[in-house]
Amino acid sequence: PHLHVSHHRIHQFDKPIPTTTTIVHCEGSSNTMSSEANSVPLAAEVSSESTLSIKNDRDEELEASKKRKLASDASTSPSSSSTEYCHKVGEPDSEADSEADKLAQMTSACQTILKCIGEDPDREGLLKTPERWAKALLFMTSGYSLGPEQVINDAVFSADSHKEIVVVKNIDIHSMCEHHMLPFTGVIHVGYIPNGKIIGLSKIARIADVFSRRLQVQERLTREIVDALEEAIQPMGVGVVIESSHFCMVMRGVQKVGAKTVTSCVRGVFQSNAKTRAEFFNIINSKSG
Repeated sequence: PHLHVSHHRIHQFDKPIPTTTTIVHCEGSSNTMSSEANSVPLAAEVSSESTLSIKNDRDEELEASKKRKLASDASTSPSSSSTEYCHKVGEPDSEADSEADKLAQMTSACQTILKCIGEDPDREGLLKTPERWAKALLFMTSGYSLGPEQVINDAVFSADSHKEIVVVKNIDIHSMCEHHMLPFTGVIHVGYIPNGKIIGLSKIARIADVFSRRLQVQERLTREIVDALEEAIQPMGVGVVIESSHFCMVMRGVQKVGAKTVTSCVRGVFQSNAKTRAEFFNIINSKSG
């Protein structure tokens, strides 16, 4: 199937998307008042209607105060403050967290999973399955212990004379959806215009492997590859398009075998110049190669 890209749509995707924070507050609960509000004495002569009015005013003021505090916390608290990783992404594992230790824990976990689905992990065909699964999963997520700079390995060269588009297309990628831990597979097309530097062509494929061998969403994967190339060679422009099939849509859920997901990210002159962007998409859509 051919990839058809609407340039108008690309413009829309590249514009910053305004974000909003919605705070849902459950009102009507009598126990939401603070002890301070309940402890304020009322004069004995105040009528029951006045008491109710004062209480309602206080309730409304307290609710407004809580909403303001929640909004402030949501806007100032870093979203990643509670995120924990086994190790820092892009760095090798420590000696304490050895592969043997991880294999042992994952093998044991897989044996439990086999029992939970009604299988017998001790039958002949499954005796070595937990260890095989653990090794396979470690390979498919090996990008966590690598960074782009490690796979580029100084393969960046000066090239002041070349100012035209360089495109590497139809690079196979295999990743895993972070929502279901099921595979998504497809191809990636990468193009850039040098600004005094070029990168080894095989390194573009290796950068794609680093980020695809992690639990991913396709949208983030597209952006991360663009970010890595921008950091490595500071090109005049860079564009990445990914076409893939997600097995979480094929093997379960809606079960749509022919569905393809296409994502794109363009920067620099690919974003600002419509003709340059059109040339890039024409190259990756051409049947040659």
